Amino acid sequence: MLIMILPWIMLIVIVIIGGKCIYDFIQTNNVNQLFRMREGHFSIEIFIAMVVVYITIMLGYGMIYFILSLEGIVLVEHGELRQVSIIGSLIHSVYFSGVTLLTIGYGDIIPIGIGRLIAVSEALIGYILPAAFVLKVVQIGSRESRSRDE
Repeated sequence: MLIMILPWIMLIVIVIIGGKCIYDFIQTNNVNQLFRMREGHFSIEIFIAMVVVYITIMLGYGMIYFILSLEGIVLVEHGELRQVSIIGSLIHSVYFSGVTLLTIGYGDIIPIGIGRLIAVSEALIGYILPAAFVLKVVQIGSRESRSRDE
């Protein structure tokens, strides 16, 4: 019973943490305090924030794939259905999530059914997320340059 509930609890926690990360990133005042940039220099804070958001999304989608595997919707490995242990399923789910999010797409693991739609949404996030971070850096830089000019 606990084995069936634990992934759902982990998914809820990851969604809450991910939502909080994205909310803090979007809020202009919080971002200006967290990410102080100096005239276009590389910001380690923004890089770390980007890594944390990527890891959160990867783990969240990994938990979705893992929950689907517990419900009988599986990932196909090398063109054939394989029965793996719960730990093996968790590892495959997180691996597939990372490969999909980072748009590498090796093709060694393929989703079935609704998993395909979920994989497409994750890949879309993987494409859009870098552009969102670049846009945020440009916005922060333009605000700081305007405030110095005034």
